[in-house]
Amino acid sequence: MSAVPEQYRGLRSFAFGDGPALADELLDLVIRGVKTATCSTEDEPNTSTPGERWIVLDGRGEPRCIIETTEVSYRRFGEVDAAFAFEEGEGDRSLDHWRNAHRNYFGRQGKFCEGMMLMCERFRLIEVFSDAEQTS
Repeated sequence: MSAVPEQYRGLRSFAFGDGPALADELLDLVIRGVKTATCSTEDEPNTSTPGERWIVLDGRGEPRCIIETTEVSYRRFGEVDAAFAFEEGEGDRSLDHWRNAHRNYFGRQGKFCEGMMLMCERFRLIEVFSDAEQTS
């Protein structure tokens, strides 16, 4: 991770999504300021706390930016509201799109059920690495 500035080298890292194409698509939304929220199953190892910073990787595993968690809440799938869906920034940003996309995403992982508990996280973009605009 030589592209990561010294002050960030001890941070944990992750890529959004479950594959290179989705990682790049969601990263682009983060860099453009469209995506400011994400969710995961409550049992994932990448649980976060407010104030924690993360290195976000692209689909090739290259570090592209730093985000900072601003809020974490736990909600059941059906309790996710339109405001959170909008902040996730995907598709047309509607709750219907969010529900369909996340049913598919969690279904691919074999984890989906209507009553599943999610860790819902809001974050802010801290820094984009200079070569981040050259993804894909």
